[in-house]
This record gives sequence, structure tokens and C-alpha cells, in this order.
Amino acid sequence: MDISIIVPLYNEEESLPELYAWIQRVMSANNFTYEVIFVNDGSTDRSWQVIEELQKASEHVKGIKFRRNYGKSPALYCGFEKAQGDVVITMDADLQDSPDEIPELYRMITEDGYDLVSGWKQKRYDPLSKTIPTKLFNATARAVSGIHNLHDFNCGLKAYRRDVVKNIEVYGEMHRYIPYLAKNAGFNRIGEKVVHHQARKYGKTKFGLNRFVNGYLDLLTLWFLSTFGVKPMHIFGFLGSIMFMLGFIAVIIVGADKLYDMYHGNPYRLITESPYFYLALTTMILGTQLFLAGFIGELIARNSVERNKYQIEKEI
Repeated sequence: MDISIIVPLYNEEESLPELYAWIQRVMSANNFTYEVIFVNDGSTDRSWQVIEELQKASEHVKGIKFRRNYGKSPALYCGFEKAQGDVVITMDADLQDSPDEIPELYRMITEDGYDLVSGWKQKRYDPLSKTIPTKLFNATARAVSGIHNLHDFNCGLKAYRRDVVKNIEVYGEMHRYIPYLAKNAGFNRIGEKVVHHQARKYGKTKFGLNRFVNGYLDLLTLWFLSTFGVKPMHIFGFLGSIMFMLGFIAVIIVGADKLYDMYHGNPYRLITESPYFYLALTTMILGTQLFLAGFIGELIARNSVERNKYQIEKEI
């Protein structure tokens, strides 16, 4: 099979027939063999009934229905598991992503050799309250991930080689960072294509401003896990050692200062009366706790079933 198209959706009953008819026209015009996997993320409208009707009318339609709303990442994860095409395309169900982009995305994967191609909605039809935070978010994601050629990490329109989607785990709200997940899994050939962005035709957006806050927190989590996930002692042990040594040196300085005053007959006070002593003591305690946190993290990592799970591309 040439292409698997995965469409996660939540309350998009009006747009589904039009979207599938559009996909059909593009697939037929290019003689692709394909499947369209609609993942109904706990919709409360008639979305699932529409999917059932489409499935009865076409052998290319498959559907997954969640009992409740889990989010876009779980929807993509289940879609990736079910996908059988050589190239996997993801797109939103709100008609803002154009199926006309699919042939070129497919070509970039199969002929240009990309592992992943992400869409870039260079000209957007969104309000400034959405576009400005998006630009800041993408700038931060580029800096942290090291994928400097992507302008729009969160674009729903992406294409993947099948190996990519079968070797990454999308969970929580990590769908925003699939290129970063792919890079961490060893798929470094990541490209970008300018795609057409259309104004929403039906309904309203399902995402609020809280996604930007959650996005930054998820990015920090992903960076930390990818950098120190299997070697926590390298960060906690290092910081703990530095803090302990600073506190220890500070205690010595406080004690030496008192001895100096005693030796020269200067007025002095007890070490326990100095606020610097307690600051130094607190620093030493925090340093010890950080070091122990790193040690416990190492024990947990050593017992992880995935501690020696590596991405092997070929064997001969």
C-alpha cells in the first residue's frame, strides 16, 4: 500500500464527508493505493456515525473510536499502530489542511529520501492571539531540539516513512514534538514543505491558549528525558556535588573567620549566630539530596526494561 492517511478528530461531523471526497479525488488522480484512518477522539456529535457511513461506501475507510476524549497524541498513537502504508500522512479534520499537498509530500519521502516532512503554514488565517504565541513557541522548539530548519513544529500536515511511526511513541501531548521524537529515535532526515492553510469552514477550534503553557512544559520534559533519561546521575549528581562543595567551603570560611578574630583578639561571635553558617548548611543538605536523587535515578534506570533498547537500522 502506498499511503496511509491518519485523521484525528473531535466533533467534526460537518467537515468529514467533504474532506474524504477531497482525499478521494487526489488519490484517484495520482493512482495511489491508500487507506484513510479516522480516529474519533470521543466526539459528542455525529462524527462516528458519519465515519460508519463513509466506511460502508468505501473500502478505503477505517475507523477507531475512543470511549472518551483522550487528546490528539493518543489518537495519533493508535493511528500509527494501525497504519500499513509505506508513507504515512497525518492531517487535521477541519479542512484547514489541503489534501492537494499529499502527492508532493509522498514524493519527498519516496524520492528525496526524507524520513519526515513537516508542513509549514507560512501564510496563516488565524488571529494574532494565536499566531504570535505560535512563533515564540516554534522559536523555542527549534533552539531546544536543534532542528533549525523547521518553522512550524505543530502543523498537523506531516508525512513519514512507515519506519518512523513504528519506532516512536507519541504520548501525553507530545504530538507537537514528533520531529524531535523522530530525531531522538535516529531519524535525522527531516524536511519541510510550505503548505496552503485554509480558514476553518465549520465549527470552532478545539485548542485554547493553555496549549502553549503545556507545550513549553512538555518540551522541557522531552529535552530532559532525551538528555538525562538514562543517566540521571550526570545532572543530579553534578549539581549536588557542586552545591555540597560550595556549602562546605562556605562553612570553612565562616570557621576560619572566627579563628582569625580569636587569634588577633578581635570581637567575635559564635558560628551558630552567623546567618552564613545556616545558608552554607542548607546548601550542603540540598546538595546531598540532589546527589541521592541522582543515585536513586540510576538505580531505577538500571532496572528499566528499556535501558538497552537501541534503534538498529540494519543487520547483515
